[in-house]
Amino acid sequence: MEKCDLLIKNAVVMTDYETVEYGMDIAVSDGRITAVAKSGAREFCAEKTISGEEKLFMPGLIDSHMHTGQQLLKGLVLDAKPIIWIRVMLPFESTLTPEKMKLSAQAAALEMIKSGTTAFIDAGSYYMDAAAEVYEKSGLRGCLSYSTMDEDGLPESIAMDAAQAVTETDRLYEGWNGKGNLKVYYSLRALNSCSHELTELAAGHARERGAMLQAHMNEYQGEVDGIIKRENMRPYEFLEKMGVLSDRFLGAHSLILSETEKELIKKRGVKLCHCPFSNCGKAVPDTPDLAERGIIPGFGTDGAAHGGLSLWNEMRIFRSLMNIYHGVPNRNPKVMPAELLFRMLWEGGAAAVDEAGQCGKIAEGCKADFVSIYLDAGRLIPSGNLLHTMFECAESGDVRDMVVGGKVLMENREVQTLDEEKIRFEMKEYMKRM
Repeated sequence: MEKCDLLIKNAVVMTDYETVEYGMDIAVSDGRITAVAKSGAREFCAEKTISGEEKLFMPGLIDSHMHTGQQLLKGLVLDAKPIIWIRVMLPFESTLTPEKMKLSAQAAALEMIKSGTTAFIDAGSYYMDAAAEVYEKSGLRGCLSYSTMDEDGLPESIAMDAAQAVTETDRLYEGWNGKGNLKVYYSLRALNSCSHELTELAAGHARERGAMLQAHMNEYQGEVDGIIKRENMRPYEFLEKMGVLSDRFLGAHSLILSETEKELIKKRGVKLCHCPFSNCGKAVPDTPDLAERGIIPGFGTDGAAHGGLSLWNEMRIFRSLMNIYHGVPNRNPKVMPAELLFRMLWEGGAAAVDEAGQCGKIAEGCKADFVSIYLDAGRLIPSGNLLHTMFECAESGDVRDMVVGGKVLMENREVQTLDEEKIRFEMKEYMKRM
């Protein structure tokens, strides 16, 4: 018999964005998938076995853009007067403390685990050591950043010059990169808030360490216009001039793109992600055109302040948006089919978390990051096409088990790595004090 650490026995398996297999076993050893085979075709001796009966196992969901530092803003942004960044989010982040960041990370980690998100990218905030401690313990695969800005007029508690901003990320990188399932990305919070010096320093330090660099890009028309006014060129053109663009750059949002910018993104292998619910109030991306060029963005939630951390919701919102904006005018009801949307979630997401080919599929040799969906839920049966039913009907509450790097983080809805009861109590106490 073949030995393994973990065995998933007799399950339905969605191996990638277009394939569903029935009656399958998944064997895991040393954090990686060692076999995906018909149940009974190979005999395994496992330290732990999880039954796959009445479950579908799929790659874990990947959140390519979220904000831990805004987790406690849930419910305080919807219908707020613009500009919410200046009026709500920036003032709130300037009041963060290590205690608030710890609670924020606990709440975010719990929400992600319960909804099936195995990997995420944090866009950057403050007191990130407190968040990193929580995320390491949670077992989630996380990419963390420090909020990097040096513009004039920031609140005193977060004001800093370019050297100070990059030094904070250096410190975060040295302390947490490679610890558990964590990585550290360098960041430019937004180009309008970053000087030339900061842009050069952040890009240079990321390059020296082989780290990814991320930035909010082309999210608002006003933001794009501001860079054009300042630099006499569009945002991606500016970064190209500065020598920043490469396959180690992640452009979050990237909604308002010119033809030249699309060509630069393709040429340099830049990674992208969209955040559908948040983006709906800003602009509609031309994602069908990006996909035709071979540019596959990931999906992000933009943090809990923008409708929670459910990627199930984000995908369905995005399909509806694409259909009404691109599909209906062109009489193309399949402008963004379910298979392409799952591809964005997993392939685009894996690229964003710097795990291309390693995550986002259930295949021999890949990292063992996957979740199970309870198939006997009333909304999931009957089904004539299980892949389409997963897209249309599955919800966060249908997620039963989670495995990341071969470690079980949740089994039968019971979180194994965090004290859920204590976290819920602390969140309720925080709400009473608000």
